[in-house]
Amino acid sequence: MKKLWLIIGLILSLSFRGNGQGFQEILEGEIQDNMPGISFSILSEDGKISWSGAAGLTDKETKKPLSSEHTFRIASVTKTFVAASILRLMEMDSLQLEDLLASHISEEHTRILSEDYPMNQITIRQVLRHAAGFFDHTNAPEFFDTVLKDPKHEWTRTEQIQLGVEKGEPIGPPGEQFSYSDTGYILLGEIIEKYTQKDLDEGIKVLLGLEKLQLFRTDFERKDPTTDSLRIHQYLQGMDTYGFSPTMDYYGGGGFLSTTPELIAFFKALFNNQIFDNPKTLEIMLEPVEYEKPARMDYQMGMYRVKINGMMAYTHTGFWGTQVLYIPEKDLYMAANYSQVWRGGAVAPVFSKILDAL
Repeated sequence: MKKLWLIIGLILSLSFRGNGQGFQEILEGEIQDNMPGISFSILSEDGKISWSGAAGLTDKETKKPLSSEHTFRIASVTKTFVAASILRLMEMDSLQLEDLLASHISEEHTRILSEDYPMNQITIRQVLRHAAGFFDHTNAPEFFDTVLKDPKHEWTRTEQIQLGVEKGEPIGPPGEQFSYSDTGYILLGEIIEKYTQKDLDEGIKVLLGLEKLQLFRTDFERKDPTTDSLRIHQYLQGMDTYGFSPTMDYYGGGGFLSTTPELIAFFKALFNNQIFDNPKTLEIMLEPVEYEKPARMDYQMGMYRVKINGMMAYTHTGFWGTQVLYIPEKDLYMAANYSQVWRGGAVAPVFSKILDAL
């Protein structure tokens, strides 16, 4: 079956690499009044299928055409980079996954969290898996109230941690349940900054070798003027969020800008063991997790599994409309960014449509 797929891929690549008309038509079909733009990239492991494109506009007001070179806020897809960076610190013996989180973050943050959480029990492994029991500070009504009333508000990591403690309750005992939490990942971001002695942008880039991978448009916002200048407008229920301060999602739960070609390049490097020194580290990252109460997401470390067209895929999504996906059965990578998050499923609609076309 896999051999048949490669033959089909070779045939398709002759046409799609030539003009991409088939893929382009699918992208054009995704554009609606409330969905002004979409970027998309696809790559097979052997390179026989390789295409990037876009449809629609960067901005409803200026109506400038969108291209695959434009950048966008990838939001929680940043978590894949953060998790990989923590695992690199493990490889460097800066930490171990069974270490207590409290031994690697500031005394101030440990003190704040200790008001609600058993910090003498929570491990780094649990935080990576969203199993520490942390309430997600973004679920506090006050969080989005502030974002919407004062979009330019400059958040700090400490402010977000404090908000989560004051406005939420622990989800449950550490390690006993899955509960997705940006709060846990901003604490992991703090660890990266501590051990690299750099800000999170530079810390991740050094640990993962992003510049060696030539990911020159994958930057935290406000770090590279060119990357910032290419950023598109992204929408929330029709509202233009371009002017929202990036600090609302900047400390490890999110933060990066990128493009669909560069997101694919990172996933390909990750699954080809070009990120970690030891191939077993990728196995640790992707190790399945089971809980007594079934989790609503099949989450590992900065990555989770979904089904698409009957096949298992590793993926991560971002709040504003980003998704990256790797299908091991087909050795196929895809990335998409909608200008506004799609509705109706855990997988971006364009992926199934592309696979159906193939």
